[in-house]
Amino acid sequence: MIKVILDISKTHLISKKKQTIIAALGVTFGISMFIVMMGFMTGLNQLLDGLVLNRTPHIQIYNKTDATEIQPVDRFYDLVGNLNYIHSIKPKSRLLRIHNALPVLNELRNNKKVKGATPQATCKVFYLAGSNNLNGIINGIEVNEEIRLFNFKDYIVEGDVNCLLKKKNNTLLGAGIAKKLSLSVGDKLQVMNTDGTIFTLTVGGIFQSGLAEVDDVQSYVNLKMAQQLLVAKGNYISRIHVKLHNIEDAVPMSKLIENLYNIKAIDIYSANAQFDTGSDIRTLISYAVSITLLIVAGFGIYNILNMFIYEKMNDIAILKATGFTGKDIMFIFIIQALIIGIIGGILGLGVGYGISVIIDNIPFVTEALPTIKTYPINYDPNFYIGGMTFAIITTFFAGYLPSRKAQKIDPVEIIRGQ
Repeated sequence: MIKVILDISKTHLISKKKQTIIAALGVTFGISMFIVMMGFMTGLNQLLDGLVLNRTPHIQIYNKTDATEIQPVDRFYDLVGNLNYIHSIKPKSRLLRIHNALPVLNELRNNKKVKGATPQATCKVFYLAGSNNLNGIINGIEVNEEIRLFNFKDYIVEGDVNCLLKKKNNTLLGAGIAKKLSLSVGDKLQVMNTDGTIFTLTVGGIFQSGLAEVDDVQSYVNLKMAQQLLVAKGNYISRIHVKLHNIEDAVPMSKLIENLYNIKAIDIYSANAQFDTGSDIRTLISYAVSITLLIVAGFGIYNILNMFIYEKMNDIAILKATGFTGKDIMFIFIIQALIIGIIGGILGLGVGYGISVIIDNIPFVTEALPTIKTYPINYDPNFYIGGMTFAIITTFFAGYLPSRKAQKIDPVEIIRGQ
């Protein structure tokens, strides 16, 4: 019986080739656009996440200047019987450097949840360009750890990232600064610290993060050179950046660090809350649009199968008169819908993959993203599995709903009407 039902379904589809092809193309278009949109949008999200989140530590540790929570007058007077007004509260004086930074750094590196921790010494300077002084920031870093933990070498557009290891006074200059000062690799650069002391640095490389507010002010030197610019000792560390094995541990770990060391620790979610929200919204929109395309394709199949039923009234009456049950008739139309869904789905997977490959090879060159050469595409197999699954489910219901009508047709009334 199953073979007979398959033969009848095949005959119905072949007899209406034009309608069958249109229905299959509807599924093909829906699935291909689903794959292309999801691949492109999630690829774009991964690109943007890489620009921001990969360069952002999971936990940032530093001293924060805050107003003193408990004022001396509150300690002196009884708060229950007195009302004290305090205006223009001055922040508590705190050093920029982290107290006992080296022991804290060693404890973090020995923690099993921590992938790595790298120290930084931040120095505010003026870049000297003739009579002009440009505000800037120089960060002292441990180069090897920055490369290992934060893909630092991916942002070097000229020169060598290891130049900071080869020579003490080498610097990696932001692309914006290099452009303003007309500097290139090998040129000399004079900087002045806040004490008025002038230092001469050599441009060993130029980096470009893609964030203009960073590239226009920031440069990097090795940690020892930054401490020299600050006229500080070898234990001077103003920030510690922590990378964890599991990013989900960032929030509880940051709170633990604050409680243990009485220091400010901000997790990656708090530092990038707006960016993370934007990424989620873009993904949600992509799913909404793509699923809508598949549902529209399902309605197309539903309409076509509805027309099949009206055109095949006589055939349905004859089949019922020869012994086919209502369920058999229903299975015939469901199988037709599934055949359309499977054929359209397979074609959609191929077309979607082909378009994705074409987009992936289109040149995409911009100064803001120097490491990106083509448009980003994500070839996640789950998109292809999900697209095919959704196509089969959609076409099943597109065939099931009109097939119930065919199941209830009375052959006697149709033959009598003829």
